[in-house]
Amino acid sequence: MRTAADRAAKRERLVAVLDAAGADELVLTSHGAVAWYLGGARTHVSLAGDPVLAVVVGRAMDTVVVFANERARLETEELPPRAAAPAFHVVEVPWHEPLASALPTGPGVIHEHDVAAELRAVRGVLLPAELAAFRALGRECAEVVTDVLGAARGIRSERDIAAALGADLVARGIDPLVLLVAGRDRLGLRHPLPTDAPLGDRAMVVVCGRRDGLIANLTRWVRFGPPRPDEADTEARIREVESAFFGATVAGATLGEAFAAGTAAYAANGFDPDEWRNHHQGGAAGYDGRDPRATPGASDVLQLGQAFAWNPTAPGAKIEDTVLLTADGVEVITADDRWPAVTVGGIRRPIELQRPPETATRVEAP
Repeated sequence: MRTAADRAAKRERLVAVLDAAGADELVLTSHGAVAWYLGGARTHVSLAGDPVLAVVVGRAMDTVVVFANERARLETEELPPRAAAPAFHVVEVPWHEPLASALPTGPGVIHEHDVAAELRAVRGVLLPAELAAFRALGRECAEVVTDVLGAARGIRSERDIAAALGADLVARGIDPLVLLVAGRDRLGLRHPLPTDAPLGDRAMVVVCGRRDGLIANLTRWVRFGPPRPDEADTEARIREVESAFFGATVAGATLGEAFAAGTAAYAANGFDPDEWRNHHQGGAAGYDGRDPRATPGASDVLQLGQAFAWNPTAPGAKIEDTVLLTADGVEVITADDRWPAVTVGGIRRPIELQRPPETATRVEAP
């Protein structure tokens, strides 16, 4: 991820942004932008905190602005080698002062918010090393979910499952940014933060994991016992909605056009036409959970080599994976061949994992 060639390619893209804006320096301050430019550097200490470094991209040289108490770790473990090209230098800021105190201002300086759409566009086309890292991340996130849910029991609490997921992700060097778990009694919630409630006979799990700055997103369902025909029907129909999103995810289309095609599929598949209003539908992916989230009329242009994570949802149904848009179509990267699946629109899609019914009510014998 931190090759000189990749850094040079990204720098070339940002210099083009400077040229288009008639500016001399570009200040990057968000987790997504800084991690992207620095080849997947870990930009946080607290997952809930602001980045502990910023980057100023200049025409002659880049400047990395860091808190003094973070410098040694960042230079040793996160930043590209100092001898690597393109060159950069480091500026320290005392821990008790804001990073902004060392960032340039005035004419000729632009900030992320000034060129937000342009930066999303240059981040969107992933380089070969990024694609390899993203595929590995997606596969490992899916494997963790398979391992945890494949051993789950319905008497276990949502927090037990979240703890197991988090432990396995961290062991693989993956930051668990989002862990959602809903048992039978909480399946109506769109963002079910885990509680002490038991899974019961059916549960949903959502994982958003970050490594090398990239974020993979997936949703899976597990059932303890036989399926219910009404729920199976709803699941099949939500897969068709997702298929409409995938079918509209083509290079040259806008994010708004893909969003419109996907949301129109709710009514076509027997859902309330306004179901999409009850929860966001996903969007472009990569160094932010959604980069950006799709909304009506979104003008971002879809590009080959870009990642997406659509997540159509309805009461009792949700489907989500991270995919890449390739010359051959949509490639699912959050996939584990051990997970049961069906083919929809030529793409292998996950279905519920069926666990033995006895695991819903009692602890299995060792």
